[in-house]
Amino acid sequence: MRKEKMFAMRMSQPDYDRIQHKAGQAGMSMTGFLTASALDKNIVVVDGLDKVVTELKAIGKNLNQLTTLCNMGRITCLDLSEVKSSFGAVFDYLYDRMDRG
Repeated sequence: MRKEKMFAMRMSQPDYDRIQHKAGQAGMSMTGFLTASALDKNIVVVDGLDKVVTELKAIGKNLNQLTTLCNMGRITCLDLSEVKSSFGAVFDYLYDRMDRG
């Protein structure tokens, strides 16, 4: 959406610093953070996503290898219980780190 309106306000330096810090923690600009906060939108910060991305890449590589073997006719029956378990672990990891407040 195009931002066409300018909004200015005054606040104390400690309030400014705290808002700027919170916006930085959320990986957002101050404008984005204040707009989301004012419109009662949830702001969720999840740390440690680098581990999750690594795990998802490994799972993706395994799925690609299985797909290739299936297409080549080298395997006919897949047991995806380990894949399901890995995805469950990833989602559990994310859920445990979500701010539920």
